[in-house]
Amino acid sequence: MNRSLMTFAALVGGLLISTSALADKHGPAKYELDKAHSNIEFRVKHLMVANVKGHFNTFEGAFNFDEKAKKVTDVVVSIDTASVDTNNKDRDDHLRNADFFDVTKPGMDKMTFKAKEFAATPGKAITVKGDLTIKGQTKPVTLTGKFHGVTKNPFTSMPKVAFELSGKINRKDWGLNWNKALDGGGVVVSDEVQITIEAEADQAKPADAPKKG
Repeated sequence: MNRSLMTFAALVGGLLISTSALADKHGPAKYELDKAHSNIEFRVKHLMVANVKGHFNTFEGAFNFDEKAKKVTDVVVSIDTASVDTNNKDRDDHLRNADFFDVTKPGMDKMTFKAKEFAATPGKAITVKGDLTIKGQTKPVTLTGKFHGVTKNPFTSMPKVAFELSGKINRKDWGLNWNKALDGGGVVVSDEVQITIEAEADQAKPADAPKKG
């Protein structure tokens, strides 16, 4: 091979390597919820006049995000229902028993959400449709919210995203049926539950390449 052909081959090889690296860089990447900076909260009406809030202390979630295409796929969130926390031990124990989450039964200690559709508008509004499973029952839910943007985590130098989502469900659709009638009319706990998620997620570091030799 003469020098000109060798130079041309080297240029083509370098271009292919650069293009491959660029594709990898701008392809979908896995993100995992930053549990230290995320909150999964719920709110119900109490005694028909006030709101009681609670959250879950233990959860995990991940999704794939293609920043260039602005596309999110494979959203899966798992919540430990035994970690429910309303800042009242007696109420939390009641939520854990058979009247509500029934966490001691096999398979009842997890609540999961799996997204089926994801849509974003130019104004950064987002809509997520998926399946919510509680107590072994799966029902469709829709969450809406806002994508706050992409930044870099200064401690890991990896990309980080932030977003918020909210939606309403009827708890009885999942068998969370307990209630008590009030003397003057109405009930102790509303059927409607407001869900709010405020989250940050970090791009997962790529797995270490296998060592040779």
